[in-house]
Amino acid sequence: MMRKTIYSLSAISLMMASQVALADWSATITGASDYTFNGVSQTENDPALQGSIDYAADNGFYAGSWASNVDFGDGTDLEWDFYVGQFRQLNNQLSVDYGIAYYSYHGASSSSDGNYFEAYTKFAYDSQLGTTEANFWYTWDYFGTDAGHVISMLAHNYALAEGHNLRLSVDASNSLDGDKFAWQADGKSYVHYRLAYQTSYSGFDFELAAEDTNLDSEYADERLVLSVSKTFSL
Repeated sequence: MMRKTIYSLSAISLMMASQVALADWSATITGASDYTFNGVSQTENDPALQGSIDYAADNGFYAGSWASNVDFGDGTDLEWDFYVGQFRQLNNQLSVDYGIAYYSYHGASSSSDGNYFEAYTKFAYDSQLGTTEANFWYTWDYFGTDAGHVISMLAHNYALAEGHNLRLSVDASNSLDGDKFAWQADGKSYVHYRLAYQTSYSGFDFELAAEDTNLDSEYADERLVLSVSKTFSL
């Protein structure tokens, strides 16, 4: 079963890095046409409702919890994550974000067998051409299989105009022990490509992303994913 690796952050840590400047408590609710991570659907190509509660301090420390419905075809229907990290601005152009996340799964008696920790480090470089990122995630017990797993990502964010952004990313997911976990029978790794348009309107954040992978799976083929989110200060 191809599942999420995080963020992830996956996506989670990216979101938290952007919220450091807000400080204190916030909550975000997101509706998405699909819940994908690294191009692999976590909901069997169905929509997702997601939410988070986050704390970000003025010194760059942050912590939070994030949840989403999932469908792995085994009775698991909820992913509930926890994360803590530190964001540091090293100079006017370079920043680093590092931390650890814990992924837990619920719904079936065996769902918790897939719980695991993951460490991440992300670097960002700001220039007149936008922000370039080099991001890395590592777990030593991928989905409870005792297999090491690494994700490496290169991304670039470019402002088309005020309030209109493009994000291009390429990431590779690699199992470090193919005997314990492999993405496909003929390989331990795969590549994911993603291009997203991001904007905001009336307090809502919108993203439309086109993505694809080189996996041979109906849950990881080319697709468009639309998400709408709203963040509240608490």
